[in-house]
Amino acid sequence: MLNIDLSGRRALVAGVADDQGFGFAIAKSLAEAGASVSVATWPPALNIFMNLMERGKMDESRRLSTGELLTFERIYPLDAVFDSMDDVPDEIRDNKRYRDLGDYSIGGMAARMEQDFGASALDIVVHSLANGPEVKKPLLETSRNGYLAAVSASAYSMVSMVQRLGPQMRHGGSFLSLTYMASERVIPGYGGGMSSAKAALESDTRTIAFEAGRKWGVRVNTISAGPWASRAASAIGIIGKMVSYVAENAPLTDHLTPVDVGSTAAFLSSPLAAGITGTTVYVDKGYHAMGMAVDVGGRE
Repeated sequence: MLNIDLSGRRALVAGVADDQGFGFAIAKSLAEAGASVSVATWPPALNIFMNLMERGKMDESRRLSTGELLTFERIYPLDAVFDSMDDVPDEIRDNKRYRDLGDYSIGGMAARMEQDFGASALDIVVHSLANGPEVKKPLLETSRNGYLAAVSASAYSMVSMVQRLGPQMRHGGSFLSLTYMASERVIPGYGGGMSSAKAALESDTRTIAFEAGRKWGVRVNTISAGPWASRAASAIGIIGKMVSYVAENAPLTDHLTPVDVGSTAAFLSSPLAAGITGTTVYVDKGYHAMGMAVDVGGRE
């Protein structure tokens, strides 16, 4: 029997703040396959996330097939728009949700991980991060700052994480991110520069796969997931419509689930995918293959 076995491997999933999104599902799938998992959480959401776990509010979703609860080796604060603390403005440093957390930059998280686990102790890194402060605005109404903020948080953060965590990766390790098909097709309502950020993320995946592959012997891929009504996705404003439309028009009409994405992530992070890098893998019930809506309203 061919199994996904990640025993003895250490993973980091950046962008987990609750048990509803793809990041949590990926963390759980990696743990089911035997990996030791740490997560990184946006500082403003960290206390809520910790309280939910401590009060048992997430026990059901944390339950593994063995009956045990998913536990994390470490939970790191991470604001991925900052490469180092030198980049953090005073108003963020002084914010009560940030000021007692130490170094929550990407570089700070990387340094903490090396201190906690030593050099060359990491096998899997998952980038489950995205933010567009003007995502509800059409691109033509998006400000320069809003556009650059979307690219910074959703695309460049992946580049920065590979830069800083690549040296800690064991040979054959896996970097993985999450993208969306708005990178290549128009999705009205998915604005604020987010479509551009996802296009950049996919382009960077190919380039970094070459550079990091030659430098550290690691793989870099991205999953283009179909829409899912997570708490984070609710910021888009039309997520319910997106989910329904895909279900009506995709080759497979059952709704996508986070488990679908988590299982694919576990495969891509495993030795079974040793020959796959620089690739966008679609997990969207086949919707990306469609060139025409199934129901065109009787129009010819």
